Amino acid sequence: MSQSPDPRADATDGVHADPTGPAGAAAHAATGTRRRLLVAAAAAPIAAFAPAAPAQSRWPGDKPIRFVVPFPPGGNSDVLARVLAERLREHLKATIIVDNRPGGTTQVGTEAVARAEPDGYTMLLAAATSFTILPNLRKLPFDLNANFEIAGGIADYVAIVTARKGLGVKTMAELVELAKKQPGKLTWGSAGNASAGHIYGEQLKKHAGIDMLHVPFKGSVDAANALVGEQIDLIIDGVGLGLARNGRAVALAAFFGQRHPELPDVPAINETGLKVELPAGGWSIAFPKGTPQPILAQMAAALEKSLAEPDTKDKLIRASVVALWTPPAEYRRGLEGARSYYADLLQSIGMKEG
Repeated sequence: MSQSPDPRADATDGVHADPTGPAGAAAHAATGTRRRLLVAAAAAPIAAFAPAAPAQSRWPGDKPIRFVVPFPPGGNSDVLARVLAERLREHLKATIIVDNRPGGTTQVGTEAVARAEPDGYTMLLAAATSFTILPNLRKLPFDLNANFEIAGGIADYVAIVTARKGLGVKTMAELVELAKKQPGKLTWGSAGNASAGHIYGEQLKKHAGIDMLHVPFKGSVDAANALVGEQIDLIIDGVGLGLARNGRAVALAAFFGQRHPELPDVPAINETGLKVELPAGGWSIAFPKGTPQPILAQMAAALEKSLAEPDTKDKLIRASVVALWTPPAEYRRGLEGARSYYADLLQSIGMKEG
């Protein structure tokens, strides 16, 4: 004799019960209850793990931010990066790791950030020269508009026209006079081909009507050491500030729109009788294209706050860096104008890569 089905199973599934009878009604109710429980159980894991807000609102969290600096340690750019990293650690409550990636006149480090994931955890100390000068000299594997988001302009650069002590000049007028007497013999060093110091020298040559020989180095510190060692005659670089203050070299002018606060007796370049155009430059903070806008906005707010602090300004000016916050759109416009300016300048002086 066959065993009859378990009545509890029938009542649960409602398969064999008469839907019109009392047992059928009970089974129908049980079925509905079971289905509601199953739906609730299925939804529970989603609710438990669903974020209360978009993921980027938790940025930066515990994950470190890699701050790529496309310059070697020790120069003005490196000082800027490390002072800024210290401030951002406080304001963002984040771990920020400075990663020096020199090479190719900023191309190596800049390209590394262009290829990074746009998740907010890789950012670049972006030199204006990377987007205004280099594109006019060679084909690059990155483009400002196609590969980067700008969080804001952060600083401008005060280069000092600095001569070796043994050269025997104390003013720009004396330097120009000597250069005209010895065309092509005076040497000026820079942090590399197409670096800011290189371009400043080319501008000086053009506007002063002189000829000098350019000597590229791997970085500003190397160029400064060569100047102190009397191996070259001149540099136009922020590191000249320290050399002038400690008497190891002679400051002739600030290659800037105004005098350097640390060298109030040294004239700005356009106060010396030379009229030199000074397009937008300096540095910004950039992220890979596609980085979420809320992250960029949060970084922009932290940058603006950091740059407004007196202690930040004081530390940077001693490295010939002027803390200067510029909103992203405005900074981009400045870069576009500077790129056009340098296209004309480089063509007029016949400057090519190398």
